[in-house]
Amino acid sequence: MTEKTSSPLGLSVLALLFNALVWGVSWWPFKVLEAQGLHPLWATALVYGLSLAVIWLMQPQATHGWRQHPWLWLMVLASGLTNIGFNWAVTIGDVLRVVLLFYLMPAWSILIAWWLLGERPTRMAGLRLVLALSGVALILKRPDTPWPLPESMADGLALMGGFCFALTNALLRKLHNSPEPARMLAMFGGGTLMATLTALAGVAWGFMAPFPSFSSEWAPQVLLLSLAFLLGNLALQYGAARLSAQTTALVMLSEIVFASVSSIWWGSAQWNQQTLWGGSLIVCAAILSIWPSSRHTQDLT
Repeated sequence: MTEKTSSPLGLSVLALLFNALVWGVSWWPFKVLEAQGLHPLWATALVYGLSLAVIWLMQPQATHGWRQHPWLWLMVLASGLTNIGFNWAVTIGDVLRVVLLFYLMPAWSILIAWWLLGERPTRMAGLRLVLALSGVALILKRPDTPWPLPESMADGLALMGGFCFALTNALLRKLHNSPEPARMLAMFGGGTLMATLTALAGVAWGFMAPFPSFSSEWAPQVLLLSLAFLLGNLALQYGAARLSAQTTALVMLSEIVFASVSSIWWGSAQWNQQTLWGGSLIVCAAILSIWPSSRHTQDLT
């Protein structure tokens, strides 16, 4: 590969690594904010709402192009549910378990890329899917249950978030010719809209508290977290729009490393043999996804 093409490829990978770092350690500020009385749904709505306001001020043309690219509306839904699932799950569940279930994402990518991008799965893709599903089954299976089913709300949120993240990445690839401000508006608008609607529904149904009074304790943290997610999502858009869906899924797997090291270090996750073996299968499935990319040099669009 020539220097001319390797440079943007390297920047794309670095951009995805930065996004993975932001997501991998984001569990900590969300837990801190919840301890200060701000539910992760309200926190998500605030974080993405602030970023959305910045985008709108800096890119007022972000609403242009939506009529020509109706798939942006699906990105609103997918991006919003991704953030609801992940941010809420890491706040109420074991961080490492949540991240491993979230990273069934490479398996979802195989099925979604087939439907959305026309990337027909190969035998190797089928093997990766089997490995990933087997890993999830190991993580979820309990001796007192006949089937491997989610045992908590955090499990269900993590699985939903991973599926929606895979869908978001595939949509970024499909919409790479759409205006970048429009994609940004869809992602941050989705995070703001879906989190707000879900929070309002939670208040109406009585399973979460209303939005708390403004606090100088959590406000600066929300601002910093909003900036981190803004930069991270810009990096994701840059990288995912230029790499194949499978390569994006592989690079983003580094989030497991960032999340596991940070969560075990701060005592918010625990290893056990079942999680170790199940997580190993999921990681192996994701690593295998680089094989098709190594035989093709047209990762860049």
